[in-house]
Amino acid sequence: MIPSPSIKPLYLVGATCSGKSALALALAENLDGEIVNADAFQLYRGLDICTAKPSQQDFARVPHHLYGVLNPDDLCDAKFYSELARPVIDDISSRGKLPIVVGGSGLYVKALTHGLGPLPPGDEGLREKLATMTPEERITWLLLRDPVAATTINLKNDRYVTRALEICILTGTAQSELRKAWEHDSPDFSGICLSWDRNTLYDRINQRVLAMFKAGLINEIGRLGALKGTAMKAIGVAEVQSYLNDERTLDEAIATMQLATRHYAKRQITWFRRETLFKTLVATEEDTVETLVSRALDLLPELSSHSANHKLQAADRV
Repeated sequence: MIPSPSIKPLYLVGATCSGKSALALALAENLDGEIVNADAFQLYRGLDICTAKPSQQDFARVPHHLYGVLNPDDLCDAKFYSELARPVIDDISSRGKLPIVVGGSGLYVKALTHGLGPLPPGDEGLREKLATMTPEERITWLLLRDPVAATTINLKNDRYVTRALEICILTGTAQSELRKAWEHDSPDFSGICLSWDRNTLYDRINQRVLAMFKAGLINEIGRLGALKGTAMKAIGVAEVQSYLNDERTLDEAIATMQLATRHYAKRQITWFRRETLFKTLVATEEDTVETLVSRALDLLPELSSHSANHKLQAADRV
C-alpha cells in the first residue's frame, strides 16, 4: 500500500465489556491496521487488570498506541487526550496503515471525530479551590451556573462535575452551551458501535468483574496506594480500596463494582445511541470474532480496499 496521509481512521466504540478490544485486534490484522486507545483509564500505567487493558500477547500481534502512557497521578481530559491522539493517528495514516481508534470514552472519541469547541484548559489554582468543597457543594454550584448540566453530564462523576464547574467559572458561560460548539458539524469518518442485548451485556460485565478479582485486582490496586486525579475515578479503584480499608466485605466490593460497571455501560449506550454516524453492529452469543469481522466489513464496504491490499501484500511476501 502506498503511504497516504488521507487514510481515514476507523472508530470502534461501544459499552464496556462488549468485546471491542478483541474485534479491534482482529480488524487490525485483517486490514493492516494499528490500534489507538480511546479509553480514558487505559491511558494509565498500573491499572492493567482494573481497566481490562489488552494483554502483552495482544500488543505483540499488532502495534498498539496510547496504552499505559500516563502516570496514575496525571490529569487528563478530552482536550489533552485529543492532543495526544491526533499526532499518533496522523503518523499511522502517513505510513499507509489504517488507524483503528477503539474505546468507550464518548467525549474522548467525539473530540477526535468532531473536534473540540473553544473550551478553556484546566486551571490548577481553581481546581485546588474547588477541591476544598464537598462533592455536593460542587454540584450545587454547577447547577446554579448551568441548570441544564443535570441532563448533559453524569452528576455522580465528581471529575465531570468539577471540570464542568471549572468551565463555567473560567468562561462565565454555561458549559452545556459551550460543549455544543464542536469544530465540525458534519465530520467524515468510518465508525462502528458494537452492541449487545442489555441483559447479555450485563451478564458479561458480572463475569468480567469476577475474573478481575481472580486475576489479582486487589493486589494491583493495593500496590498503587492512594490515587488522585483522573485515575482514581476508574471503576474498581474505590471499591477495592474500601475493601482494603475494611469498609466493605469482599462480596460487597464485588457487587458494588459490578453495579457501577453496569451503570457505566448504560450511560455509554445512551451516549453512543445519540452518535448516529456510527454503524451499529449487534453481537450475539453465537458470534465469533471472525464472524464479527466479516459483518463489520459488510457494514463498511469502504474498508474492503484495505483488506484486499493487505492480502496482496501477504501474498507477495510468501
